[in-house]
Amino acid sequence: MKQEKSGIQIGKKAFITVALILLALMIAAGVLTRIIPAGAFQRAETDGRETIVPDSFAYTHETKMPLWRWFTAPVEVLWGPDNAAIIVIALFILIIGGVFTLLDKCGMLRWLMCRLAARFQSRRYMLMALVVFFFMFFGSAFGMFEELIALVPIAVMLSYALGWDSLIGLGMSALAAGFGFASAMLNPFTIGIAQTLAGLPPFSGVLLRIPIFIMTYVILVLFIRHHARRLDANPASSLVYSADAPYRARYQSGVEAFGDSDNEPAMKRSSILFGVTLILVILYIIAGLLANTLLGDAGLSDIAMPVIALLFLVGGITSAAASKYSQEEGLLKSILRDFFSGVGGVAPGILLILMAMSVKHIVTMGGVMDTILYSASSAITGLGSNTTILLMFALVLVLEFFIGSASAKAFLVIPLIMPLAELVGITRQTAVQAFCFGDGFANMIYPTNAVLMIALSLTVVSYPKWFRWTWLLQLVMCVLCALMLMGFVAIGYGPY
Repeated sequence: MKQEKSGIQIGKKAFITVALILLALMIAAGVLTRIIPAGAFQRAETDGRETIVPDSFAYTHETKMPLWRWFTAPVEVLWGPDNAAIIVIALFILIIGGVFTLLDKCGMLRWLMCRLAARFQSRRYMLMALVVFFFMFFGSAFGMFEELIALVPIAVMLSYALGWDSLIGLGMSALAAGFGFASAMLNPFTIGIAQTLAGLPPFSGVLLRIPIFIMTYVILVLFIRHHARRLDANPASSLVYSADAPYRARYQSGVEAFGDSDNEPAMKRSSILFGVTLILVILYIIAGLLANTLLGDAGLSDIAMPVIALLFLVGGITSAAASKYSQEEGLLKSILRDFFSGVGGVAPGILLILMAMSVKHIVTMGGVMDTILYSASSAITGLGSNTTILLMFALVLVLEFFIGSASAKAFLVIPLIMPLAELVGITRQTAVQAFCFGDGFANMIYPTNAVLMIALSLTVVSYPKWFRWTWLLQLVMCVLCALMLMGFVAIGYGPY
């Protein structure tokens, strides 16, 4: 008899589709290294971080990358400057995949989601709005993005239990975190670093960014709510209806699927232990952000992903053991079997992450990243204020395709665009806002963004279906950002 699917699995079709897209992007990046001349800016150390020295660009005569290295780049990144981050991400995905398969197989997650769905069945949309606010607020106020991805499977399973699909779950969690990061009120990784480099008071301009956050929240809730109402009317209209089918059936069977009242104490005990794990994860993240913001110590934040993975590993095993796990086999044997089954389910996602990261690697090693930056900044010089601010926005959007890290982009871009902004009468505050808009929203549409690929790899949603679902929302936000930036130019958004 075919074993019932459980936990997190990556579909073969979805994997092949995304892999082909990323392969095409790798080849395109390689072609860029052949048609764009190599060049480089001089670098200087600023507060321990490498920054560009303006007006220091010079063309170089680097040897072109051999064509075969375009295809070995996914392996080369493991020895590149980002190798530590890539290894941490890989281990993070594998542990999260194993843990959530454990929690699904032991029944605790289904029991908990069904209980939650039963309690909020008449107030599903209110619960959805609250979950969106949770993810958006932490992304906006604290810059939490990668750290929240561990909670994506929970949101997806809750969506199943509420009668919806995995797209709603991703929208409530990953999309909300990404949009919160973009509509930042106090985000230390975009607003904080960019304003410091621009010479602005820390977190100035927040009174205007609060309405931006509220507007973004309303738009996102309406977008997700519209999709949810379509599913209520016709569940088969979902783009992932077939892929979701085996998981949807597991989470819509109700609490009665977990046996008689004798099983109730075990489920409650397991849920409490996992709840404690979630609380510890959130407290750790908040402690790290407070230490970074108030004390300037980024130590806790720097090791957030491995610590979160360890907390989930311990909490998941403990919760599974407390739930009367597999009475037919030994406890240890059952836990190891299902944990490694979950690891195998998400393992193909590691290759997708390596391919996504290799696009930046090819362009950087080919010596054309600085040339792209120099050409774009030169094109902005001498234009009107509205045109300049839109081109600054576009420049960051282009760089976002290659460089996902907000802080790394800030150290590259801010020293270049600030003098240009002042030449045409654009306030520094407005230029920083253009950087934040360009860095943020594109996180959730570019296939080269590792966090997006992680989130998708934890669900059944392929990148093409994700793109189909979100492209119009992204277009709306892009137009709104452009209009807001021109409005900020008109009012002289400051302090200066």
